[in-house]
Amino acid sequence: MKTLLWAELQKLRRSNILFVTIFAVFFVAILVFSGGVVMISEEQYALNRTGWYLSTAQVWATLFVLPAMLALFGSYLICREEQDDTMKSLLLIPVSKRKLTAVKLFVTFVFSIFTYFLLFLLTFSAEVILHTSEVSFSMFFHFLSMYLLEGIGVFLAVSPIIALVPYWKKSYWLAIVLAELYSFAGLFMSMSPVLKTFYPISAIFGVSGYYETSPEGRFCSLLVLLLCGGVSLLFLQRTKGLH
Repeated sequence: MKTLLWAELQKLRRSNILFVTIFAVFFVAILVFSGGVVMISEEQYALNRTGWYLSTAQVWATLFVLPAMLALFGSYLICREEQDDTMKSLLLIPVSKRKLTAVKLFVTFVFSIFTYFLLFLLTFSAEVILHTSEVSFSMFFHFLSMYLLEGIGVFLAVSPIIALVPYWKKSYWLAIVLAELYSFAGLFMSMSPVLKTFYPISAIFGVSGYYETSPEGRFCSLLVLLLCGGVSLLFLQRTKGLH
């Protein structure tokens, strides 16, 4: 497994998709900051409010950008050998497809957490610069845990899309289209007190603590996300060529 993990990391170093995803994180951070700078009066200057940037960046990232990028990233890892016709060479070693797929999912999981951690570092650094005297350790750990939980939640929420692409034998570019529609729909689902608990993208915010919910509601949201992970494993289990 260590050898497979090392090999995946080496392949990522030669791939542009890693840098595209990291660029997307910086793009979200800059876009949200630019939106906060637009003002009509001093009272409406959003960046004057401590924590506004940290709160808003994670929502925009989750509803519009990062799920699509992570779905593309994960499906690319799983499909690249088949679509680049290099799997035959790997089988000469031989390589366990099951273990290879598990390593690719693990890399995607870690990268999902990393992208949200990177976004947190960018937004928290801006908060420190803007509101030095008002930033505290409790605020740091509160938002850090929120961002990391969202990183885990996004991976679980988009994992069925990652698994669907090899199951359908489609190009991994399909993942970014499906995930973008999927995450954008979360904007509308979050308007309903019931749907936001059970729709995976909006359920992420309940689990992370972005919006207040009852313990029962948070538990249901957690079950929904775990169910998404289970569905993705089921699709991968039934995908021909991954065993």
